[in-house]
Amino acid sequence: MSGSRTVQPSQQKLAERLYILNDRGIGMLNRIYNIKKMLSNPESKPSFLNEKSVEKAIQTVVRKFPLMDIKGNSSQLAPIQGMKTEIIKSLNLYYFTFVDILEFKDHVSDLMTTMDACQIHFDLTLNFDLTKGYLDLMATYVAMMMIVSKIDDRKAVLGLFNYAHELQHSKGDENFPRLGTLITDYESPLKKMCEEFVPHTKLVTQALLSLQKIYPRRNLHAPQWRQAQLLSLTAEPAKIMNNATIDTMPCEYLSLDTMDRWIIFGFMLCHQQLSHPEVLELWKVALHNGFVVQLFRDEVFLPHIYIANHFDGIKGYSKRVTELREWLHQAAQVSPGVHREKRKYLRMALKELSIFFTDQPGLLGPKALYVFMALSLTRDEIQWLLRHVDNPPPRKSNVKLPQDEFVDRQIPELLFHMEELRALVKKYSQVMQRYYVQYLSGYDAAVLSSIIQTLSQCPEDESIIWSGLCNRISSLSVKQVEENEPFDFQDVRLDWFRLQAYTSHSKAVLSIKTQQQLAKHMNTIIFHTKMVDFLDEMLKETSDLSIYCFHTSIFEHQFKQCVEFPAQHRFSIAFPMVCGHFMNATHDLCPEERLTIGQTSIQYAHFFLKEMSEEVNQVITAICEEQCAMYDKLLPKTCAARLAQTFNKKKKKDKPTKVIAETSKPGTESYRKSRQEFTRMDKLHMALTELCYSINYCSQILVWDHGFVPREFFVQHLEARFNKALVGMMMYNPETSDIAKPSELLNSVKAVMSVLQSLENYVHIDISRVFNNVLPQQTQPADSFGGDKTITSNYTDWYLEVLMRQVTAGHIVFSPIHKAFISLVTEEKLSFHAEEYADLMELRALAELIGPYGMRYLGERLMWHISSQVQELKKLVLANKEVLTQLRTSFDKPDVMKDLSRRLISI
Repeated sequence: MSGSRTVQPSQQKLAERLYILNDRGIGMLNRIYNIKKMLSNPESKPSFLNEKSVEKAIQTVVRKFPLMDIKGNSSQLAPIQGMKTEIIKSLNLYYFTFVDILEFKDHVSDLMTTMDACQIHFDLTLNFDLTKGYLDLMATYVAMMMIVSKIDDRKAVLGLFNYAHELQHSKGDENFPRLGTLITDYESPLKKMCEEFVPHTKLVTQALLSLQKIYPRRNLHAPQWRQAQLLSLTAEPAKIMNNATIDTMPCEYLSLDTMDRWIIFGFMLCHQQLSHPEVLELWKVALHNGFVVQLFRDEVFLPHIYIANHFDGIKGYSKRVTELREWLHQAAQVSPGVHREKRKYLRMALKELSIFFTDQPGLLGPKALYVFMALSLTRDEIQWLLRHVDNPPPRKSNVKLPQDEFVDRQIPELLFHMEELRALVKKYSQVMQRYYVQYLSGYDAAVLSSIIQTLSQCPEDESIIWSGLCNRISSLSVKQVEENEPFDFQDVRLDWFRLQAYTSHSKAVLSIKTQQQLAKHMNTIIFHTKMVDFLDEMLKETSDLSIYCFHTSIFEHQFKQCVEFPAQHRFSIAFPMVCGHFMNATHDLCPEERLTIGQTSIQYAHFFLKEMSEEVNQVITAICEEQCAMYDKLLPKTCAARLAQTFNKKKKKDKPTKVIAETSKPGTESYRKSRQEFTRMDKLHMALTELCYSINYCSQILVWDHGFVPREFFVQHLEARFNKALVGMMMYNPETSDIAKPSELLNSVKAVMSVLQSLENYVHIDISRVFNNVLPQQTQPADSFGGDKTITSNYTDWYLEVLMRQVTAGHIVFSPIHKAFISLVTEEKLSFHAEEYADLMELRALAELIGPYGMRYLGERLMWHISSQVQELKKLVLANKEVLTQLRTSFDKPDVMKDLSRRLISI
């Protein structure tokens, strides 16, 4: 090739195109994923696709796809003619998404061909961003084309749109012929992609083989982690203040899941390379890590089965097929236990890191790498569990899974410690900024300057970029942090990305292969800049759990397990906090799903907080019941039984007529024979402590620009529960007219209030506010929560409708001596004793319960009853006026009185 035709990387804009295509690829995956979900759901797919009138037309379109003979099939396609406008409107988004995929495919092919022509050198430990971008693009492309092939109605959608377009514009869409070829070629996507990647085999293999320097030591098992004391700050106490640094900084927190996908996808496409031992070993290890690989979100494929089916059709690959089937059984049997042990180790490691960084936040500076390594490893393990639980191997594969290995009741603890580390990073971000600003200006800039000065040959345009980078980081100062000056090192990172592309060219004057020290130092500098201005994105990159938005059934199941398992109660707050991650799954190229995902996140955050509040309230209710039972033991009615027992013991009788069971004295529950004996109250208080810790953990949870305050959420539910409990303790039954005595109810209310007051020891709430909001409600005829009856209304009804009716009937009279209403001995036996409800002590208790407003309401209702009875009496008097006048003058005439009494009306 002549010098004038040499491909120049600086002119090809490789870094820029790679950056843009990767971002666009994620957006296109969002769109094609949504299309697949919408078309697979009868409720969300266009309605005409379900109509029987167009069923034959759709079958014709699919059968003839991509060729459309309008004249020959006019009768079968006739139903479509009347709805062409609706079809174009409904399928427009779907159709042009496929057009965008076609355009994306062209750009990817063009970029990869250009990189082949440039003979780019890939090495993840040197040109990290370039290599990662290349492998990400390859994986995104593979995932996209495999998802496209899984859309069942793709032919119907494209064919109908093109036919409607032809009816409306007298010609088909210009993109349809190429779209038809795309869909037809990708009926077997793996076969087609293997053909496409033949020219790219060299670069793909080179990029993947560079993982050999990292993947083996990253892909270790839990016993090896323990031996190496991975993530332990106490492994070398003398070096605890030293900066955690390594030549391959960005590779240390790179997702292991991502590397597995690269290796499986890459060598699946370039399977000819499996003849090399180092390639086969790398592929084998990746396939042993599990039997499910993520395509996008909850879209997955089973690599062993899928690839084996493809290899079945290739001559000479029978050995590979046998290996894949053996590896599937090994992955299914061994990997669940391996990952269970990893999760177990990470729980303790994250807990230790959280304790250290909470106590000494200054360590977040030198040990920041540990945080992101821990988050990345944990996120990988959680995602591994989700996709493997949701996608077991098909029965025909005859693979038996150890189901016990997939049951992990301690996942909430893992989620909680992840959120704890994330919160610490956000809280002490300024501490990290101060540390790394000084590190960049004091050390990194000096080392970079000395390395640049040793460069013997460097093109002028690259030299300008190097000088600019050095000046940029050397000008930093702590004063900028103290003054809260915003930092933005995006230009530094993009410049380094460009330099990677320039120096990775086969004919580059300054080759990255010969300047490894410079490349590794620049990768370290980039990590340090991210610690200053890119922390939120770093947390998203290493600990984003938005995947739960697409595994909601497992999410709910894990929460229910957490609530049922007392040892995990304190970690339940992690679930509503994870809901705040859901919006990370959205992309600017697919704005229509923001509303759906946002509503899902709010719905689940509300559900979790509601369930947590209900669980706390149930525990409080159980404690209140126990406390009320103990208060009841102090009531006079309970004391009477003990007095009777004492009295009977003093009687000297040889043969007692009746044996009375010995009752326990109040306070005996406090005696302990052993600390190991746990009573029910001990267990309830333990559960209350753990649940309240969870409620009290954070002041606010942000979910899709909505703020959830757990304590306020809890207080609202507590008020509603307390309000219902007050009425419930009355045990009022309108049918039988049973009701609790006011003094006993007052005693129970005081017991409940004492329990609620103790809540202030567990959670930061103002319990007096709860009392002030709820108790005044009970002094009104109806509460403001749901308009239900209150203590005031129930007692008013009972005293007026039950007790006063008996007074009117003459069965109850007022005794001035006893200062109480008392029941008279009559033939009709009353269901209650009036003196137990209407003596001085009970009426005082009633007044204390319902307060002055309640007493006024009772008085008004009583006066209304009295006035209505007086009115009735007045009517009787007026009706019997003449007879009553005669009766008044005939007291001394018994016979006359008898006759006159018979003449009384309505009596």
